[in-house]
Amino acid sequence: MSRKSVLIAGESWTVHSVHHKGFDSFTTTEYAEGVRWLRDALEAAGWDVTYQPAHVAATDFPSTTEELSAYDCVIISDVGANTLLLHPETFTKSVARPDRLAVLRDWVHDGGGLIMVGGYLTFQGVDAKARYAGTPVEEALPVTMHPHDDRAERPAGVVPEVDMPGHPALAGVPGTWPHLLGYNAVVARPEADLVVSVGGDPLVATWSYGKGRSVAFTSDCGPHWAPPAFTDWKGYGPLWDGMVSWAAGAGR
Repeated sequence: MSRKSVLIAGESWTVHSVHHKGFDSFTTTEYAEGVRWLRDALEAAGWDVTYQPAHVAATDFPSTTEELSAYDCVIISDVGANTLLLHPETFTKSVARPDRLAVLRDWVHDGGGLIMVGGYLTFQGVDAKARYAGTPVEEALPVTMHPHDDRAERPAGVVPEVDMPGHPALAGVPGTWPHLLGYNAVVARPEADLVVSVGGDPLVATWSYGKGRSVAFTSDCGPHWAPPAFTDWKGYGPLWDGMVSWAAGAGR
């Protein structure tokens, strides 16, 4: 039996710091990735994982439904709409390129599986800079987004509540969940299944879109909103395997 394939785009960042020491200052630059918890969990469950950090997704994210058909599921995590919308050839050279947000929507409608994971640069995100509201990708998701900064910061911790314990995406996931430190506040569509809620808002929502399926997971897949209690939780691996398996289950 062949292994199924998933593409993860995002979960990387570069920090440029200025250090002041009296009269003098200097700068340092650090590159980091936050994908390892998610990637390790999926690989342990038997998935073939292709990972595109944000700067790689800018150039290499699929531009056609045919290219996307190499994957059973696509995960967008903490990378803004502009990265996928504005290919460097368009931004720097004024070259017309496919609208990859529309391509992704059309691929889901034709039978693909999509998961959007929360963060400061997904859904609407910090200062609404993620900019997915009103895009073709929002059309394919089981939730709608607010036009403003949608972060729900919960530094004291908030415990998710399972609304649909029998949903296939939760197969093997324990009933008691650890706390999270924040999420993106969105609105579940009337046709969607609200599987897990957090703070009165959706945490896991699912629905069918055309021949395909999509999932919204509105918190992080790793730090900072997902603390060690969550990433080390025995339900972490089954949760991600379950959500990806469910999203990939249509049209396959």
